[in-house]
Amino acid sequence: MLCATSRLLAARTATALPAQPRGRGPGARCRRRELHFPGHPELPLGDFLAGRLPRSSVSAGRRAILRRGRMPPAVRGGPAGVELRPRRGRCGPQVTRAVGPDVAAEPTARSPKRPARGSRRFEAAGRWALLALVTLLAFATRFHRLDEPPHICWDETHFGKMGSYYINRTFFFDVHPPLGKMLIGLAGYLSGYDGTFLFQKPGDKYEHHNYMGMRGFCAFLGSLLVPFAYLTVLELSKSLPAALLTAALLTFDTGCLTLSQYILLDPILMFFIMAAMLSMVKYNSCADRPFSAPWWFWLSLTGINLAGALGVKFVGLFIILQVGWNTISDLWHLFGDLSLSVVTVGKHLTARILCLIVLPLTLYTATYAVHFMVLNKSGPGDGFFSSAFQARLSGNNLHNASIPEHLAYGSVITVKNVRMAMGYLHSHRHLYPEGIGARQQQVTTYLHKDYNNLWIIKKHNTNADPLDPSFPVEFVRHGDIIRLEHKETSRNLHSHYHEAPLTRKHYQVTGYGINGTGDSNDFWRIEVVNRKFGNRIKVLRSRIRLIHLVTGCVLGSSGKVLPKWGWEQLEVTCTPYLKETLNSIWNVEDHINPKLPNISLDVLQPTFPEILLESHMGNNGLKPKDNEFTSKPWHWPINYQGLRFSGINDTDFRVYLLGNPVVWWLNLLSIALYLLLGSIIAVAMQRGACLPAEVEGLSQVLLQGGGQLLLGWMLHYFPFFLMGRILYFHHYFPAMLFSSMLTGILWDTLLRLCAWSLASSSLARGIYAVGLLSLLLGTAYRLFDLEPDLLLLFQYNCRQFSSPEDCLSSPEFLDHIRKVMLVIDTAVTNVEDLSSLEEYLAGLGKKHRAVGVKLSSFSTVGESLLYMLEKCLGPAFTPAVRAAWSQLYGAVVQAMSRGWDGK
Repeated sequence: MLCATSRLLAARTATALPAQPRGRGPGARCRRRELHFPGHPELPLGDFLAGRLPRSSVSAGRRAILRRGRMPPAVRGGPAGVELRPRRGRCGPQVTRAVGPDVAAEPTARSPKRPARGSRRFEAAGRWALLALVTLLAFATRFHRLDEPPHICWDETHFGKMGSYYINRTFFFDVHPPLGKMLIGLAGYLSGYDGTFLFQKPGDKYEHHNYMGMRGFCAFLGSLLVPFAYLTVLELSKSLPAALLTAALLTFDTGCLTLSQYILLDPILMFFIMAAMLSMVKYNSCADRPFSAPWWFWLSLTGINLAGALGVKFVGLFIILQVGWNTISDLWHLFGDLSLSVVTVGKHLTARILCLIVLPLTLYTATYAVHFMVLNKSGPGDGFFSSAFQARLSGNNLHNASIPEHLAYGSVITVKNVRMAMGYLHSHRHLYPEGIGARQQQVTTYLHKDYNNLWIIKKHNTNADPLDPSFPVEFVRHGDIIRLEHKETSRNLHSHYHEAPLTRKHYQVTGYGINGTGDSNDFWRIEVVNRKFGNRIKVLRSRIRLIHLVTGCVLGSSGKVLPKWGWEQLEVTCTPYLKETLNSIWNVEDHINPKLPNISLDVLQPTFPEILLESHMGNNGLKPKDNEFTSKPWHWPINYQGLRFSGINDTDFRVYLLGNPVVWWLNLLSIALYLLLGSIIAVAMQRGACLPAEVEGLSQVLLQGGGQLLLGWMLHYFPFFLMGRILYFHHYFPAMLFSSMLTGILWDTLLRLCAWSLASSSLARGIYAVGLLSLLLGTAYRLFDLEPDLLLLFQYNCRQFSSPEDCLSSPEFLDHIRKVMLVIDTAVTNVEDLSSLEEYLAGLGKKHRAVGVKLSSFSTVGESLLYMLEKCLGPAFTPAVRAAWSQLYGAVVQAMSRGWDGK
């Protein structure tokens, strides 16, 4: 009871001191056990009270802290939470920053009154044991029955296959960056998988193929999400219950568990997101030690994890935005700190540029370099990239090939759209159906190499064969009017004013004519982008546009998938809008002309920056398939619809991705409660409401730590409402991680507020009074132990006490203690305006002088009081708490000292 009420007293009077601007010198130290006071560490209390120092009082900032018990933000501009005791993280207690330059911050190593080393070790061991337990439970749940089902589940057919491509070094195309697939392939390779399984469709059995290495790798990263969330919440709130609640929510959520057990990119993405969040929070906690080794470590690790998140999926950009916002806020506060020089601010800015911009970009670029270096064999992804890129792939028909360099009439060519995943200009003998424009031959784009991709380039005004040896070679030049004749069907590329099949206000493109004979709607003007008229057209390198001579429209591909009558190939249109876009730019890839000399394509291969740019040019390959369970973003937080991973038939092993309803609905309720409660608290604080110490400290935790998590949830959820691509339930899980962490902090704060409100009852006030009385009795006993002569001063009705025990048990002394309690309570209550008590305190000083109390004895009284506080509070008696009590006591005694000097 004594220790509990002592903590209440400490929380009420001195939970912490206001954060001082960075860069100001460290606080003065207490060099001896004798009591010293802030601002004058070289003089003991006796000298301070003897009038050898200028009169001082508690600073305005200290008065606010002592009056309200307010704990300042642990990290300026950062997300770290606030509570009723100074932060003690891996970077050590933030004594210097929290206390400021005028507070005696006694180092831990020098304090003879610190808790026993064994006690600290026991506490640290307990924390490590809890972390180990949380981690063990996460691994146990994720690895349970990991081998089931022993067949392909959902997107394992894609990402397992891509892992095989890396093992076989076969080039492929995917809309996501390569890091996640490379790690899956590496895990398979290291675990003995040989890359021979085809991964054709969900439900195919793995049989003798070793798939457990890839599943185990994803489960390993998915298991780490739980301890990462635990540590993040612990760092933000400094509350073990909040961290444990968060860990429990994620450990027993069926959605997170299921998503972590299969060969998917999601557990890898969430691993880097959570690692980046944890690193950012840890780096914020080191803000009081800039440019130290831990500061650099966590800052650099944040940049590494940002590169990892973006390297797995482009939605990793959301965590980059969150870290960026935190960094801008931090730099803004540093810029406003006038105690920092411009050079120091410049160093901070440079460090963040290096670690959070240069380092992530370098690592992100390096993943692509490794990707292109490993995948050097021709594969199913060739057609998605440019012809010049294909020339570097072993096994491609362009690899080590030699073709004519400049385009000439009579050449047989393939024309490829330069936008990624648009494919080759293609035609076949099938006609457009009735009601879809003119019933003429279909023209599409096709992603794969095919004979129907071949076209012959001819002059618009003659049918003569340009390959006739009697005719000289005539090159095609920028601005020429040409015809493109389909080699397999002998129909010309044609357009007219009929509307395109899918894209409104665009014109239809068809194949028209017989044996090359058509009409004026077959004429096209060929233009090279950013070139002058008359220039020759280079194979692979020249970027060309085909402009219809009659309608003035530009040939392009909309990227829309045609229905089954169009073989699900991509629509080709002629757009009347002449704005230059990649959809309407083409290049010549294959080039056959026996009358021209060939050159090696090695000289035309693109550089790495060109390849890197090309790989980011398009993301148009995601189109829904039949019977896929797509969903909408508003479905996700309410757990409206899950996703079938396995089990089409009743006899199959069924796996269904769906969140735990208790967890998901609690998270949704918590977000609503947080917005309501956070708004009320923010308005109250903005209006200057005087909140009790405990309430204000918990409010800071909720607003700052919870605010960071709410921002993370919003950044990982709301952008999906703006996306035009297909969406699935699993896209919500990064946001779900943030909502679960917010739930942990919110409910922990609510329960603490409830406990505090109960503590204001009459029973609690009685316990508080008894505890305070016990504290003061202990202080008096310590006082007599340090200075036995003081016992002679306590005489009531001429009664002389023979021992401290007799004095402490007397009714007269207990009444004296009651008066001391009133003085302390009054001083704490009026800490913001101690000047109003000066006359009263000076009168007390005269009374003490009259009974023979020496001014120097107050030093021993102060030591006794601090001693008992430290014994009761234990580890909670931090240097900041000691400093606040010291300054309050010093101000009271200084006012009383006027009773000695007669002022």
